[in-house]
Amino acid sequence: MEPVVDDRSGSGNSSGSEPAPGSLLVAAPGLLDPNFLRTVIFMIEHRERGSLGVVLNRPSEVTVRDVLPAWAALSAEPRSVFVGGPVEGETALCLGAVRTGYDPTAVEGLVRVRGPIVLVDLDTDPAVIAPSLRGMRVFAGYSGWDAGQLAGEIERGDWIVVPALPDDVISENDALWGHVLRRQGMPLSLLATYPADVRHN
Repeated sequence: MEPVVDDRSGSGNSSGSEPAPGSLLVAAPGLLDPNFLRTVIFMIEHRERGSLGVVLNRPSEVTVRDVLPAWAALSAEPRSVFVGGPVEGETALCLGAVRTGYDPTAVEGLVRVRGPIVLVDLDTDPAVIAPSLRGMRVFAGYSGWDAGQLAGEIERGDWIVVPALPDDVISENDALWGHVLRRQGMPLSLLATYPADVRHN
């Protein structure tokens, strides 16, 4: 699998301004595009030529067992295929969290994104990868931006950039949007109380 991750040392951002592999894009309350309403996106790639990530909180009704039965046992609850975004919905991407003590660069079929979070090559034998993973998530499609597009959306206020925690990728959390905002502290935590049914003219 060709590495797609720009995991340069020192990348990452905790100030909420610059996205990087391993950071989260949290949809601002005013972002009403149905593809991204109250979504939390995990950034996989962010380069000058463009950016790529997957939505973490859009489970579908399709189970991993339905489409990738060999990987079902390794999938985190709920064992659904998640809708990663509106681009190339037939493409499957997989993120996993590596167990403590495992070096993802030494495991065939894994590409480090940041810290213990890895891309999993679904063409690899699951038995080879299983001992190193504590959970994984399969996504159909992804969210993508051309060069400069994401920066423009962030400047417009569509997205809030915050650090990710490994469990964000694999935890069973049906309220991830509010959960991520609340842990940021003031003033961002106040956005978690924003009514879901508010509409803007």
